[in-house]
Amino acid sequence: MKTDFYNRVHINPIIAAITENSQLDNALQSPCEIIFLLKSDIFNVGTYVDKVKASGKGAYVHVDLIDGLSKDALAIKYIHENIHPDGIITTKTGIVKAAKNLNMFVIQRLFMLDHLSFETGLNSIDTMKPNAVELLPGIMPKIIKRFHKSTNIPLIAGGLIMDKEDVMLNLKAGATAISSSCEEVWYM
Repeated sequence: MKTDFYNRVHINPIIAAITENSQLDNALQSPCEIIFLLKSDIFNVGTYVDKVKASGKGAYVHVDLIDGLSKDALAIKYIHENIHPDGIITTKTGIVKAAKNLNMFVIQRLFMLDHLSFETGLNSIDTMKPNAVELLPGIMPKIIKRFHKSTNIPLIAGGLIMDKEDVMLNLKAGATAISSSCEEVWYM
């Protein structure tokens, strides 16, 4: 589980982030090894995960954004036992804990708004121990670098990544991977 994620980002550090259902087929055709399913509902999430996995790519579901499904430990158990993604993405510490208890791969998503959110994020990572962290917005390599120095957890820069310069600056700052819904970035 952990090794699969690391192997995939080693092959290609660009992650296709799907914000619209119409992007899925393009993401499946892209060179990206990992696909973040950021928008789904209880009727299509299983189909999307199956489609991604059938293509040989890794499927990671943002569980906070599944319409029609509760955001609690029981929902995570259902996803684990019935949907079978390679991992989940969440902003909620309770969901991180529930998923870790099921030995799921967990990416904790943190929004960096100010110094307080930076410190709170570091404390949350230290307490919850997710497998990886996605920091948003991803156009702040200086913060990526500080987080990288302060943690031993793989970092994903996401949000507002629009061009090669954004990608390169974040990778140089210590990001392990870059997630973007900008289809041009998927081919970098």
